[in-house]
Amino acid sequence: MKVSIQLPEPPSRDYEIVIDELPEITIDGKAVVVTNPKVAGLHLRRLLEHLSAKELYIVTIPDGEEYKTMATIESLLDRCFDHRLDRKSTMVAFGGGVIGDMTGFAASIFQRGIDFIQVPTTLLSQVDASVGGKTGINNRYGKNLVGAFHQPRAVYIDTYWLRTLPEREFAAGVAEIVKMAVMFDADFFAWLETHDLHDDANLKEAIKRSVELKAWVVNQDETEKGIRAVLNYGHTFAHVIENFSGYGSYLHGEAVAIGMVMADRLAMALGMFGPEEAERVEKLLARYGLPTDYAIDSAEAFYDRFFLDKKSHDNKITFIVPERLGRFRMVQNPDRSVVLDVLRAFEKGKESGR
Repeated sequence: MKVSIQLPEPPSRDYEIVIDELPEITIDGKAVVVTNPKVAGLHLRRLLEHLSAKELYIVTIPDGEEYKTMATIESLLDRCFDHRLDRKSTMVAFGGGVIGDMTGFAASIFQRGIDFIQVPTTLLSQVDASVGGKTGINNRYGKNLVGAFHQPRAVYIDTYWLRTLPEREFAAGVAEIVKMAVMFDADFFAWLETHDLHDDANLKEAIKRSVELKAWVVNQDETEKGIRAVLNYGHTFAHVIENFSGYGSYLHGEAVAIGMVMADRLAMALGMFGPEEAERVEKLLARYGLPTDYAIDSAEAFYDRFFLDKKSHDNKITFIVPERLGRFRMVQNPDRSVVLDVLRAFEKGKESGR
């Protein structure tokens, strides 16, 4: 099955997301596969059986949010120059969201931009990170604050890679699926409540529906000037959690799960989301072992960190919250005291906002 990304202009940037067994991929020029040691050890041989290029090189870089830095990018670029890549060369991102983000960013700046292909190997990257052209790295101020919009030439999603995925990584991907359903499709959310994603047929259907929703959003708003910002539901809180925990304690999807619970509490405090709907979201996340609690050291410090987020502007912050299942609201600069009350319920020593 295929889902199309159709960008307004120029049409040459349109591409397809292929959700099926990995096809034969032929690259007319030099290519570098960017991966990490774990994925390479498990799956590189199979990828190479389906991939051919005039010259093909393998570059492994460390995986993990703590390595998603400019130093890693510089190391990757050095290897590309060592292999004498040119402007007609292609990078292939073979790994999870971290590998995809860094490969895409490196491709966007190597000789002012070359092609790259996404072959995502985690559920989170298959349903979210590999689609839409967001690339970037972290720094000490926050997550993905340095980067570029650089669309891949193609995305190849194969659930075969997920067979070796640890349960914790699988659950992190489920969080992004739940995010899409809460924001855009109440029927999909109800379907998720009654279908186990550990079943392969159900999983493929969930991936397809998530990617279709993501494509629908990206086709309207490539560079996040409008509706694409809605995909940040839970992320405004999650990015602060990741920053304070040093990008090592929580997987991205785990932080997003907590962030969605926090966003739901904010929506309830603003008189939007109902407690029964919030409980359904939390119950679905918990069913896959995702964390829904977090102990904040200082609500004030947590609140102040929001203003380093990419969604802040002119010392104002926009929160994405559910109005009801399948319907979103973008809340600009809500009253500080309301947000602080939500955060204080998560402070250490309290019952995690319950």
